[in-house]
Amino acid sequence: MSSSPTIIPASANVFSSSLANKDSMEDLVALKISLLGDYHIGKTSFLTKYVGKEKGEEGFSTTGLNHMDKTLCVSGARISYNIWEVEGDVSHIPVACKDSVAMLFMFDLTSRCTLNSVISWYQQARKWNQTAIPVLIGTKFDDFAQLPLHVQWTVALQARAYAKALNATLFFSSSAYNINVNKIFKFITAKIFNLPWTLERNLTIGEPIIDY
Repeated sequence: MSSSPTIIPASANVFSSSLANKDSMEDLVALKISLLGDYHIGKTSFLTKYVGKEKGEEGFSTTGLNHMDKTLCVSGARISYNIWEVEGDVSHIPVACKDSVAMLFMFDLTSRCTLNSVISWYQQARKWNQTAIPVLIGTKFDDFAQLPLHVQWTVALQARAYAKALNATLFFSSSAYNINVNKIFKFITAKIFNLPWTLERNLTIGEPIIDY
């Protein structure tokens, strides 16, 4: 990955949300993140949950693409994440993925076919970006947790194998219950800026998996 801005050593609480000061944009570092995956798997709900409505930052969309921004204060530096969601059409991958620092490959935990599609999304995205941090995200964990444990075990095993193949960190998430949504972006931020923040692995079936 290309060189990243240097962040001073962080205190215990290195992440905080911040409104962008439009009168002083010089210190704002803009970084791009891509969200990719099949239609109707919860990408927009995930993005909306993270960005929130209280920030006063309106997103915009074009056919096949959705874009939202969120600004964070990280150890005194102001970081603006420009988050691009591909709504399901692979033709928009070049626009969404070029120059991204992280690419989030998403699937519906209750739909095995959307997990199978991840490999194709990854292969297409890597044609346009070889350096972005890959993250594999299973959505709708709240629904998934209602399935029999043997089904959860099978999906978790396959998802962990895919994550290993993609050299990606795996998260199970739920937008409805805000499970691991903020944690995923904290992980990305810590990874990009080499911040002292520890991610705890969780491989317990029936709980939201985190694997790396």
